[in-house]
Amino acid sequence: MPQADLSYSAHLDFDAAKALAVIEETIRDKDETAGTCKGRAHPVQTTHHDHVLLRVAVLEKPHRDDVFMTALSENLVAALKPLIPTGTPYNVIITFLSPYHQSVQA
Repeated sequence: MPQADLSYSAHLDFDAAKALAVIEETIRDKDETAGTCKGRAHPVQTTHHDHVLLRVAVLEKPHRDDVFMTALSENLVAALKPLIPTGTPYNVIITFLSPYHQSVQA
């Protein structure tokens, strides 16, 4: 189950809930085995320059090679672009979860 943390300058005209839904859809379109994406939005009150930062972490699996990860990154960049105010820089970082990561439900 992917984890998505979306940080953004709080005063931006930005629909974070919509962005999280688009992020999950984009990941699922690329990888049907991904499952639900646990997304969190973090509006940041104090930033040096306006920006949006997406950090996605996925489990390391054989099919998630360099080609896959590059394509996923490009897909996320393209999917987010229409949601971000024009002229606002944004970054997408994809990493692998620790092999010791556990996802449980209370």
